[in-house]
Amino acid sequence: MTQKLLLMAAGGTGGHMFPAQALAEAMLRKGWRVKLSTDPRGARYTGGFPHMTEITEVSSATFARGGLLAKAMVAPRIAAGVASMAMQMRRDRPDVVIGFGGYPSIPALGAATLLGLPRMIHEQNGVLGKVNQKFATRVAEVACGVWPTDLPAGAEGIHVGNPVRVAVLERQGAPYIPPGDYPMSLLVMGGSQGARILSDVVPGAIAALPEALRRHLRVSHQAREEDMARVAQFYADAGIDAEVQTFFADVPSRISEAQLVISRSGASSIADISVIGRPSILIPLATAAGDHQTANTRGLVEAGGAIRIPESALDTTSLAEQIAAVLTNAEGATQMAHAALSTGIPDATERLVARVEHLSEEAAP
Repeated sequence: MTQKLLLMAAGGTGGHMFPAQALAEAMLRKGWRVKLSTDPRGARYTGGFPHMTEITEVSSATFARGGLLAKAMVAPRIAAGVASMAMQMRRDRPDVVIGFGGYPSIPALGAATLLGLPRMIHEQNGVLGKVNQKFATRVAEVACGVWPTDLPAGAEGIHVGNPVRVAVLERQGAPYIPPGDYPMSLLVMGGSQGARILSDVVPGAIAALPEALRRHLRVSHQAREEDMARVAQFYADAGIDAEVQTFFADVPSRISEAQLVISRSGASSIADISVIGRPSILIPLATAAGDHQTANTRGLVEAGGAIRIPESALDTTSLAEQIAAVLTNAEGATQMAHAALSTGIPDATERLVARVEHLSEEAAP
């Protein structure tokens, strides 16, 4: 029996690459061959992929960067990438092609469209990225990471969720310790682009809490490197027990230990918080394309598992009020934790595997 081939195409950000990695691991376990098509930027994220994944770099480009000359070369580079990928697909025909977003996924999806190969998209956010928007009606289905996802007319969306790391699954539904008159953990995290405003506002909000509440808090705060010193100094001057780092390697553990998480609302953060099941205050990144971070919060907020504060309304006073509202109400915080857990999809990888297999079977002669 011929070994089936899955070709994955993903752009150069963790948001695109981590779900692709989870799918690669699962499909290899099922005996498939797996190829990944990306660009040099995306190749930086491939260190965690299984060694059996065949990784190729392809020519692509975006109109969003560079000067006039660079923009003039975008179309030729994309065309060259599509042509090269089409030749590869003719030599080694994939059973399914799946795009995870980002402009480096254009060549594979474009070639698969030209050749009429079975193809689909996984969209991590509640609003389609630009590339996925272009291909949404040209693929069999869009596997959606959050629900609802805004889809163009004619596109078929199926809710599968966002695959999460094994370290998150190990803490799935970990018992929640409600806030009380004892040491409590508060986790502050934001992506590299969105961490600055959290560093500007969150420390002051925590300092503004009543002393009886503040003295019980232990804060883990993720900050940009250029903000670390001032954030750490602020906490120290305010007498707040805080650990400030640019990156926490044990985020799943810190989420599970937290009584409250304050976070941006990237797709992977939402998935981690909901699978583990913790109350959160979410501040969507105002500059996110299509305001997709606000869309990402819908499920958690509507279920009662999270409080959403628009960036335009974020200040120390309003944030302090919301932190206090959660940490002084043990019953309410516990209800939020359970509500968050109810929105989690720990089997998202398995659901995505099932869609790939279904598409392959439908196309089989």
